Amino acid sequence: MPHPPVRHATRTGAPTRTGTGLVIGAGLLLAILSIRLFAPAEFGAALDDRTRDFVTLSISVVIESLPFVFLGILLSILVQLWLPEGLLLRRLPKSAPLRRMVLSLLGVLLPVCECGNVPLARGLIMRGLSPAESMTFLLAAPILNPVTIITTYQAFGWDDGILVSRILGGFVIANLIGWLFSRHPAQSELLTPRFQAACERDHAHPSTASRFTQSVQMFARESGAMLPALFVGSAVAGLIQVAVSRDLLTTLGSDPIWSVLALMVLAFVIAICSNVDAFFVLAFGSTFLPGAIVAFLVFGPMIDVKMLALMRTTFTTRTLLIVTAVVGLSSAALGLAVNYAV
Repeated sequence: MPHPPVRHATRTGAPTRTGTGLVIGAGLLLAILSIRLFAPAEFGAALDDRTRDFVTLSISVVIESLPFVFLGILLSILVQLWLPEGLLLRRLPKSAPLRRMVLSLLGVLLPVCECGNVPLARGLIMRGLSPAESMTFLLAAPILNPVTIITTYQAFGWDDGILVSRILGGFVIANLIGWLFSRHPAQSELLTPRFQAACERDHAHPSTASRFTQSVQMFARESGAMLPALFVGSAVAGLIQVAVSRDLLTTLGSDPIWSVLALMVLAFVIAICSNVDAFFVLAFGSTFLPGAIVAFLVFGPMIDVKMLALMRTTFTTRTLLIVTAVVGLSSAALGLAVNYAV
């Protein structure tokens, strides 16, 4: 059965912080769009190449991610408010391992990019899933969804087992993380106090407003939590991309060990959407070994700078450090296995 998080007392400042987050996120969004649409050509010419690259890369990550964030919020609202109570949970297996396996395949029905899966995972916890079960879905869904599978097939076909390794690797690693955290004796300790307070408010003071009104309020609240994190993560991704030399990464491509590590670093840095990352890394296919490409395609959708910023709205720093370490080591082991097997 699900293990809902332990509730903590509601903190009175939370609504103010949510409103502040929404204002900051909306303000940054408007600023980015204004720069993109209305800044004169002289503005770009006045910037040096690195600053211009930083602005361009950061904006591109935001533009690519934002639709999926909003889609994920809408799906979260659908799960929490519009689906009949218990509809999803009643159809999940009672056995904990089987529940996690089924949840890891839920992305087949909800083909949302990893950015949109964070608010959806938050909604699943609100509905009664344990943090460990939600984490299983969160890590598996970006890889085990039809859009990602189709684009990976179009890019690589069945060559070198890249597609099969990505699907199986994503499934196994997500369930490994789910099993690991299911052993934690206090599931609520995996969640941030702020998110626990939000759970407390929803359960202790159920809204009497119409479902439409609640949907609007929930959209504003989740946007207030997600947008600042998205912008911070995108800015960090842009900054690291400017600082890391791609020439250095390319020189490492022929080594079976360093090629894996290099493309994992690249996946962490560029924070590209899982629905299109196969076409991006295809350009490295002639330079890097197949195992490195597999590691890129498995590690990137689960862990990157933008994803960590979004996940930090829900999970504690300690939890995310453990997730990053386990996913990183598992992805590296998978990549090395492919390199030495092919």
